[in-house]
Amino acid sequence: MASSLGYNGGLTCALDVADMEKSLAWYQDVLGFKMLYKMDEMGWCELATNIDRVNIGLSQVEDAGGKGGATLTFGVNDIDTARKELEGKNVRFDGPTRTIEGMVKLATFFDPDNNALMLYQELR
Repeated sequence: MASSLGYNGGLTCALDVADMEKSLAWYQDVLGFKMLYKMDEMGWCELATNIDRVNIGLSQVEDAGGKGGATLTFGVNDIDTARKELEGKNVRFDGPTRTIEGMVKLATFFDPDNNALMLYQELR
């Protein structure tokens, strides 16, 4: 069913962070995202991901991270290679990569504020 809301194809995923500079550096250096803009007076910045029109917004708050909500899940061509690269940057993972045979491989990891993020590799 089509929506009458007029979606334009853009998506910004907002995450709470405790230290804007630390988190901004992590998302750029570890995940390779590019800062689009930063508004210090609002405690907000936005980064472009490698997915067209999908951005990550970081909102600086006093009590950040790890409380649930949506998990941002990024598709990769080779999850083992991607995981190895992130582990080389001291990124903490939640256990081993899980495989759902014939469907997908999944690996959950955490940003500096304990927000859960995930990698997936399609197996179909």
